[in-house]
Amino acid sequence: MTHSLVGKMKTELNLLKPSDILKFDQDISGIPDIIKLTLGEPDFNTPEHIKEAGKRSIDNNRSHYAPPAGTPGLRKAISNFLKEKYNLFYNPDHEILVTAGATEAIYTVLTSILNPGDKVLIPTPIFPLYIPDTILAKAEPVFMDTSSNGFVLSPELLEETLAKHGDAVKAIVFNFPTNPTGVTYRREDVKALAAILEKHDLFVISDEIYSELTYGEHHVSMAEYLPEQTIVLNGVSKSHAMTGWRIGFICAPAAITTELSKIHQFTITSATTMAQDAAQEAFENGMDDGAEMRVEYEKRRDFVYEEMSKAGFACVKPEGAFYLFAKIPETMIQKSLDFCTDLAYKAKVAVIPGGSFGPGGEGYIRISYAASMEQLTEAMSRIANYAATISEEQGSVQR
Repeated sequence: MTHSLVGKMKTELNLLKPSDILKFDQDISGIPDIIKLTLGEPDFNTPEHIKEAGKRSIDNNRSHYAPPAGTPGLRKAISNFLKEKYNLFYNPDHEILVTAGATEAIYTVLTSILNPGDKVLIPTPIFPLYIPDTILAKAEPVFMDTSSNGFVLSPELLEETLAKHGDAVKAIVFNFPTNPTGVTYRREDVKALAAILEKHDLFVISDEIYSELTYGEHHVSMAEYLPEQTIVLNGVSKSHAMTGWRIGFICAPAAITTELSKIHQFTITSATTMAQDAAQEAFENGMDDGAEMRVEYEKRRDFVYEEMSKAGFACVKPEGAFYLFAKIPETMIQKSLDFCTDLAYKAKVAVIPGGSFGPGGEGYIRISYAASMEQLTEAMSRIANYAATISEEQGSVQR
């Protein structure tokens, strides 16, 4: 009976498999003394003033349903944050929707805008969640491999892809600073891509969850140039080390937000009230909380980049987020899953296979440097020893 019922479930589920990232992380977790540089989880704790706001919310019995779009106080705080930080203007009453993390935001947007047969342009390598959500909506992901252009989508590749797929293209996804490469889009990049996209009647989904973690140039939002087309996704998970609070948000023109709110309401009703109160405190009185974390991440980035380069791994130096995407040397195992498995068991360091992030990712590994310097120092030492051992073995074979 159970087997026959499973066969009657949603057909698209047959096309999906569990997250490669989570599965690999679980598979290697039992290795003794393993150092895990796998997940995008800040190792900082939520700032004290935010935790206190969450406690006050509980003490004040803020344990009832919030309005589906989010508490008025949080939406107002988000609106002010985006105006002050990124020169974006969203009406808190009609153009902001609070979600259960950026993950729900991605699901809500894609399932709201897509119809069967639609196409979604996805520059890769990229955080893979957009792909199964697109498939669940019976739409087709169209991959644009950016690996030959420093992991930045070029105007030429965008125009070529749009010309090839025509009116079937419903949306394009951007995620920058980018998971897994740490690359971001500079103002000139955003402006050049926007000049092309404004000629097309499509949604621009801009996942900017790492916007507060850029090194050097200030983050520039797609919505600054394409306010009528862009749906901005963001949240407090990375900027304020609040992954477990599960607060994200969507910003878009009022007519679009009204439609998005339908899927949101029918999926979760509303985000957790006391978590929203904590997020309000984050935006009102901790607008720059991410700055201290960013300084530390930049030190870690420089260290990991230098050490991986010494070990023979070619890397694009990250400009944001807390990931480094490293090319596996030709002398080593080239299939990323096999390489990462070998590294985990022999060197006791866990990193994520690049093949998990779409076309252009195979042959690379993603290192999360959201870990202590002590852990990173030991991990880099182990990787260097692993690389040296392989080099010695290669030399013995040649002799």
